[in-house]
Amino acid sequence: MIKLTESASKYSNLEELNTAELLNYMNDEDNTVPQLVKKAIPQIEILVNEVVKKLKNNGRLIYIGAGTSGRLGILDASECPPTFGVSSDVIVGLIAGGDTAIRHAVENAEDNKSTAWESLKKINVSDRDFVIGISASGSTPYVLAGLQAMAASGITTGCIVCNAESQIAQTVDFPIEAVTGPEFITGSTRMKAGTAQKLILNMISTSAMIQLGKVKGNKMIDMKISNDKLIKRGVLFIMDELGCTEYQALTNLQKYGSVRAVLEHYND
Repeated sequence: MIKLTESASKYSNLEELNTAELLNYMNDEDNTVPQLVKKAIPQIEILVNEVVKKLKNNGRLIYIGAGTSGRLGILDASECPPTFGVSSDVIVGLIAGGDTAIRHAVENAEDNKSTAWESLKKINVSDRDFVIGISASGSTPYVLAGLQAMAASGITTGCIVCNAESQIAQTVDFPIEAVTGPEFITGSTRMKAGTAQKLILNMISTSAMIQLGKVKGNKMIDMKISNDKLIKRGVLFIMDELGCTEYQALTNLQKYGSVRAVLEHYND
């Protein structure tokens, strides 16, 4: 059976279309993605609640994927430390082919059935962790084998896939299935499937971090103050929370080093 992500595009003769037609048709397809993700929210909710339990118990959230899916996992993991102030080993992204594959395709990496488990062992994966496999097809050998090894080791697993009733979804404890259908270019899952995966990853990590207390009101109180833009943002957060002047906010931010530390000092 052909997976929907691999089935033929409903558009033909793309090379004969003008730029405006290409852009509008792509946008039409992209507009279907948020509603397809919305249908998966009940699954996402269950998974997030389990992820939060693991993180509260000093466990980790680990993503494994190949190609676009692997890069999206690494992107989400790499954005959490500066955004939420967590250690870089709290949310981890692993990709088939290793770090080289982040920028350059590594031939046959996604077909290797042993490297995911090998990479997970190197970071000392344990039953305190939660491992999420990301795969548009739901059958990527690298991801599937890694998740099967996790299941055999009693480690909690989830997935983000874009086909229904996939091998990977049937392997994990907490599946998320966002069935995005045929792509604008047949089989190019960097498009709608990748967009759906990115949206879901945003939802997972952001809602988990909020529940771990990394946000107050709607502000990232643990963000790393690492450049001028973030200093200005932190100053505005402090001014809004404490009702102080810009000078007072900046002085305190420089003194205490984070928005959280400033707020805790003045709210004690």
